Amino acid sequence: MADYDLVIGGGTVVTPSDMFRADVGVRDGRIAAVGIGLRGERTIDADGLLVMPGGVDSHCHIEQLQPAGGADEETFVTGSTSALAGGTTSVITFSTQFKGHGILAPLAEYRRRAAQAMVDYSFHQIITDASDEVIFNELPQVVASGVRSLKVFLTYDPLHLDDRQFLRVLAAARRTGALVTVHCENYEAIRWRTAALLADGKTAPKYHAWSRPAVIEREATHRAIALAEMVDQPIQIFHVSCPEVAEEISRARARGVKVWGETCPQYLVLSAADMDRPGFEGAKFMCSPAPRDAAASEGLWKTLHDGVLDVVSSDHSGWSYGTPAGKRVNGVDAPFRDIPNGVPGLGARLPIMFSEGVSKGRMDACAFVRLIATNPARLFGLYPRKGTIAPGADADLVLWDPKRVVKVTNQLMQHVIDYTPYDGMEVTGWPVTTIRRGEVVMRDGIVQAEPGSGQFLAREPYDLIKPTGRLPFGFDASAFPV
Repeated sequence: MADYDLVIGGGTVVTPSDMFRADVGVRDGRIAAVGIGLRGERTIDADGLLVMPGGVDSHCHIEQLQPAGGADEETFVTGSTSALAGGTTSVITFSTQFKGHGILAPLAEYRRRAAQAMVDYSFHQIITDASDEVIFNELPQVVASGVRSLKVFLTYDPLHLDDRQFLRVLAAARRTGALVTVHCENYEAIRWRTAALLADGKTAPKYHAWSRPAVIEREATHRAIALAEMVDQPIQIFHVSCPEVAEEISRARARGVKVWGETCPQYLVLSAADMDRPGFEGAKFMCSPAPRDAAASEGLWKTLHDGVLDVVSSDHSGWSYGTPAGKRVNGVDAPFRDIPNGVPGLGARLPIMFSEGVSKGRMDACAFVRLIATNPARLFGLYPRKGTIAPGADADLVLWDPKRVVKVTNQLMQHVIDYTPYDGMEVTGWPVTTIRRGEVVMRDGIVQAEPGSGQFLAREPYDLIKPTGRLPFGFDASAFPV
């Protein structure tokens, strides 16, 4: 008689801390046992494969609503397909706010769209207008509904918040028990440099990197951390592009500040030189912050090794290259300022990180699991349901062939975007089976999940993001409606 609905047998199980040969027994969509000789109604032979937790991508833009109506071209069905094909089973995406409007109505529409997802999902709530109605009435409702993280931009029209508005969001997060995530670049410095570049006739995609050098990201990161420290509100710094920015996080942590940092594959394998291509082609590689250079990438690998940065997300924000609504929305002669930012990466994140990290000896498989699954699950209140292989966790697993050599193509990515910036890159290590809550949802590149089979992941209060209790002069300004 079988003890389990499903057994993944004979593979090498990889947890955040250990690797060992074992079977994984699944019952009712959860991991029920990890051991030897388990018997299941169905068995998947994982001999020669690594058995790892399904990836948790804590930063990706999928079907995000747009101010003029409609949404990003990457839908929850196509985005889920790419994620599952690449070994990711859970994502955190973004519900937006438009200036002058509230956050409840867009969130309701976003939840309606997300109901088609095939991955499990949660949201970050973007705040672009810190009005009294939003801060004191709507935001507490959103957090109470299980959306326990907020996103703010310190740059971009029409998204950026000034310092006073940022402080109001930090204070609201402290009151409601939410984490704040921050896009750190200096708004006015970028506007000033951009104006000068355009005045000098420097309009090509490569000048996107010139408009926002690393010092602009570093300054904004220092400022964001300082303001969060004053409020005593934990934050995460999104998409760190270079070691100078990671150093600001390290210094703050040494002072006892609760601040975390993530980076993305584009900052580890791409560079500003990729934007210096003939004609409009450099637009394929434009994202913000901009990729830096090879030395910055190597420095980032060291920050991952040292634990200064502890999450690798995709920041999937795809705009098709050859369509009028994508990168070309303002024409192929548009100055860099008017070209949509963002690169696709949902399906590429795990293969690139494994190949560049594990296969090239920069990290072991346990560190890989921590960066792409366990740490994001912990930071955003999804652990131990997600991000690990242990009894009681959801049976979200990826079976990985560590020796398979694959040349990346856009077709393999299975997203709706018409290109991948990693096209032609050879990787060693590839997902062969993805399991979500005990169901095989991808086998040998074929995604077989049903639209709507994903689940919303409501997040309850959790200790990791509680304030430290250290306030200047012991005065909690967040307790007052200012």
